[in-house]
Amino acid sequence: MDRPSAPTERIAAANRAAAESAPDGFDDDLAAARRGFVAGPARRRIEDAAGRVVWDFDRYRFLDGRRPDSVHPGLWEQARLLAEAGLFEVVPGVYQVRGFDLSNMTLVEGERGVIVIDPLISVETSRAALDLYRRHRGDRPVTAVVFTHNHVDHFGGVLGLADAERFASGEIEVLAPEGFTEHAVSENVHAGTVMSRRAVFMYGSALEPGPRGQVGVGLGLATSTGRVSLVRPTVHVERTGQEHTVDGVRMVFQLAADTEAPAELNFFLPDLAVLCVAETATHTQHNLGTLRGAPVRDARAWARSLTETVVLFGDRAEVLIAGHHWPTWGAEAVVRFLCEQRDLYAYLHDQTLRLMNRGLTAPDIAENLALPPRLERARHARGYYGSTSHNVKAIYQRYIGWFDGNPAHLWPHPPVAAAQRYVRFMGGADRVVDMAWESYAAGDYRWVVEVVDHVVQAEPDHARARELQAAALEQLGYGAENATWRNFYLTAALELRTGRPHAPRRSAGGDLLAALEPRQLFEALAVRLDGPRAAGHTLHILWRLRDDAEYHTVLSNGVLVHDAANPLPGSRPGLTLVLDRAMLNRIVAHPASLPELIAAGEVGHEGDLHLLATLFGLVDKARRDFPVVTPATRPADVGESGEETAAR
Repeated sequence: MDRPSAPTERIAAANRAAAESAPDGFDDDLAAARRGFVAGPARRRIEDAAGRVVWDFDRYRFLDGRRPDSVHPGLWEQARLLAEAGLFEVVPGVYQVRGFDLSNMTLVEGERGVIVIDPLISVETSRAALDLYRRHRGDRPVTAVVFTHNHVDHFGGVLGLADAERFASGEIEVLAPEGFTEHAVSENVHAGTVMSRRAVFMYGSALEPGPRGQVGVGLGLATSTGRVSLVRPTVHVERTGQEHTVDGVRMVFQLAADTEAPAELNFFLPDLAVLCVAETATHTQHNLGTLRGAPVRDARAWARSLTETVVLFGDRAEVLIAGHHWPTWGAEAVVRFLCEQRDLYAYLHDQTLRLMNRGLTAPDIAENLALPPRLERARHARGYYGSTSHNVKAIYQRYIGWFDGNPAHLWPHPPVAAAQRYVRFMGGADRVVDMAWESYAAGDYRWVVEVVDHVVQAEPDHARARELQAAALEQLGYGAENATWRNFYLTAALELRTGRPHAPRRSAGGDLLAALEPRQLFEALAVRLDGPRAAGHTLHILWRLRDDAEYHTVLSNGVLVHDAANPLPGSRPGLTLVLDRAMLNRIVAHPASLPELIAAGEVGHEGDLHLLATLFGLVDKARRDFPVVTPATRPADVGESGEETAAR
């Protein structure tokens, strides 16, 4: 059962038909992806200091062959475009390293050195990209860094450009949009564990690249797995129209907050006629609600921002670059691309709202909404990463939430309890699986996945159900044009076949922890507190930071409250700790190190040290490999009654 199933003839035929009706423009995109090529990677693997591979260019060599029946032709072509890796000249003085990570690194040559825009995810891939640039353009020092927005693939590799001391000294300017640091360090803190686990499914990190495995993610080929770092910006862009000159290069900024990211900026290089649009316009339909999980993005604000981009720079930009994919050359092509991207998000927004107001639910709208013909034929509007289906559902959720108004959906049983009832109603697990095999033979894979899920939830050890569910998920994956849908389907099948899939994790050292504000550290502790166990404890700790301020943390009623002022008037700290910021980071990361730090004189204290042990003993340890497709807890027998006694 551990081998993926072959594509059925129905899926193979559907993919062949899709190839016949594919949108035009692949050859033009391939020419653009190869334009300005300077050199390929200097080595085929990028490794960390311990010799662990964090990026492997050869894993995608299968894309050089003929498209197999197990991959949608649109996704296959997108992956081929993304596999064009190396150093490329955009215009004289502006270069990109592409194919070294999920995102691009852009380098703008200044008077003294080079300005780096978006230094990839990992320190190792960032360093390799900069080395390739220097190999062909000279050993220019990094004079500035621009973070276009707060997603890790646009800042995580920053310490691959220079050591922390050069950044700390102010020698290298770091520009970012207002709110960057807060969003960069907090977006994944509160729900970071579940987001990371779902990202394994979204990016296919546990899948082997290949015809029956991972075929890119639509936005890039994959995410690197090296060390993640962060430095604080020295210059914040606070308004649209703000200008800044660094290393002799003039930049004009546009704030694009609450579009693809909560803190995002575009910028124009007037002396080079180059426009950088960060991630607000890419060669794929993007996500309004990402499958890994994140706050829903504002489609209306996104569309309005792109209109503003056209108004501000459309009459001057000759070339458009972004944090992903290949550039667009020519003033007319730049404006057309921006306008079509704008119309894409505006159409999804407006039509979803129109149909919502006619009473249609999110699944109804997602199943029936189609893009206008011109957008449907535009390759850059295709759903290789985001999709019309799940973006429509995100818009619905943003406006009116999860509830569709039907009271039958207001208080349903949770999945395992509902599944046991469904399976009993349908005649038992074996009967359900027998009937579902007939649906599989008829090619109704969506129904198989829906109905057999009840058996998997009710009886997760039912071997025939797991096999059928895995096979049906694989067929849906083979037929998916959207890379993230394919990865979710195939990773789910892998979980059913082999157990919980594991994937290499990026190493986030102390760089990210150091970037957190003290209040964010305490917020992270608060959301990990085991409330039921903590409810029986009351404590008050004062953290007196030598290089900052005082912070009170008070535990009462299972809640950890923190503030610079005493949040509980009349309460006196039972423990006071005197320490600097670095020691606070260390204690939060490794509470057991406190006695050692006290003995070394790094931390002073007054009061009962057992209070700290009590607090950290109540902090829940996150489970990073929980199952996604099978139940997170083993199902127990569920009775017919007893749950309907009170409204929730």
